[in-house]
Amino acid sequence: MIPFASQRGGGQDLATHLLNSYDNEIVEVSNVRGAIARDLHGAFREWQVQAETLTRCDKYLYSLSVNPDPAQGPLTRDQYMDYIGRVEQTLGLSDQPRAVVFHTKYGREHCHVIWSRIDAEQQKAVHLAFDHDKLMRVTRGFARDHGLSLPKGYDKSRQVGQVSLYEKVQERETGLSKEDHIRQVTEAWRHRDSARSFVQALGERGYMLATGKRPYVLVDLYGNVNALPKLIDDKAVRTKDIRAFLEKDYPPESLPSVEEAEALVAKHRALIETSLSEENYATHLAALKHQQEDRREQLKQAVVEGVQERQHLRQAQHHTHKAERDQLRSGHRREMEAIKDRRYENRATGLAAFLGRVTGVTLVRKAWHRHQDAQRIEAYRKQRDELRTRQAQERVSLERRIALDAKELDRQQGAIRRVERRELAAFLRDQRKEQRIRDRDGTQAIPLLRDLIEPRRESIPERHDLLEAFERAKERRWVDVPGIGADFGRATNLDDNGVGEGGDRDRHWARSADKDSQKDIRPDRK
Repeated sequence: MIPFASQRGGGQDLATHLLNSYDNEIVEVSNVRGAIARDLHGAFREWQVQAETLTRCDKYLYSLSVNPDPAQGPLTRDQYMDYIGRVEQTLGLSDQPRAVVFHTKYGREHCHVIWSRIDAEQQKAVHLAFDHDKLMRVTRGFARDHGLSLPKGYDKSRQVGQVSLYEKVQERETGLSKEDHIRQVTEAWRHRDSARSFVQALGERGYMLATGKRPYVLVDLYGNVNALPKLIDDKAVRTKDIRAFLEKDYPPESLPSVEEAEALVAKHRALIETSLSEENYATHLAALKHQQEDRREQLKQAVVEGVQERQHLRQAQHHTHKAERDQLRSGHRREMEAIKDRRYENRATGLAAFLGRVTGVTLVRKAWHRHQDAQRIEAYRKQRDELRTRQAQERVSLERRIALDAKELDRQQGAIRRVERRELAAFLRDQRKEQRIRDRDGTQAIPLLRDLIEPRRESIPERHDLLEAFERAKERRWVDVPGIGADFGRATNLDDNGVGEGGDRDRHWARSADKDSQKDIRPDRK
């Protein structure tokens, strides 16, 4: 198995990449922990907010890709989780938020694990030192315990001969591997006669010589940049040998920059490649559009269900609040009526009523009853106001929850749109690659760059062309142009770099020619 890991930011782009179902036959989000949102875009956004508010960490994610060897059979989910647990314990990520995604691509299952590096309690990012070496140790221990063999280079702490991500992208976009480029450039190098013939051979194979951070780099027809020495498969050839071979005829300052070369090949590529559009690939797009429509329908159904649920919640809350108000009101009314009935049953009659009226006890009792009734009414009003306040807070809370749910659905719709754009871009990338393969007629040779082989070098006429022009000028006797003989004389003695040869002899020849031309335009004297 091979692990690839890196610290990175850009959580939204990573989530879009992980959910791209065009490049992956099966996408399964197995587990998301440490986040309120249950989808990748939402979880990564939460972790990004933590990084921005609690720390100054830009690379707030740690991404790990676990790729088992198909020749040794697939790993079980328990084996995957065992490996992930070992990595967490070794790197100090055991308690960190985490997402686990499984992909199946070309029938091969692999796993992506993404941790948040932000420790919210400590308000700092988890420091990951020598993580690649630690991953190597974990991988060797895991392979030993599970009886797996490791690929060449894993007996050391450094991977040997590993293809870079840039080279993988090149191959994915053009259908040409690094070995294909090496084979073409090496063939041109082995059949070279001179620097000019070598550059001409590179142009015929679709490569343009340019200068960048290194003196000599190659820009191919598809805009990919590679160092020239790295594409020559000959250990005896050193970078200094290549520079010594090229710098006389092609000094670095005379070559176009990488940016200029990319612009030139882009214009040339636009002439030989037909533009791609969705209409041209309607048949191929049907399956992708159908899959995207199914995913969109699921979200639409969730939106409809969300609207219905919000209406149900509002109605349920309205009925609950009304029932609470009615219960409070009816309870107060029943209590007052019960007290009234008890007072009526306990009223004084006969002599007791007469003595109460005479002594004033009845008046005191009525005043006391009015005071008790006023207290009960005041308590009822207080309970009613508290109930209204609580219900108002519950209504606000429900509306906030509904608004958050609506924003969550909008966010999910935006995430789906990003995923669909990524899938469409991947589809067009594959169609463009197939078209480029067709343009190459199934070979590995890139189409000729033609006039772009030496875009910055001035075109110098051949020597025999200048001589013919000089003879024509002598025959026509251009008497209206003084010094024409000297001009052609200097031109015919230019070397390949435009420098005159012969020193003083050429200057004397030019002066003689100039005198002859002047003699043609002077009047005859006797």
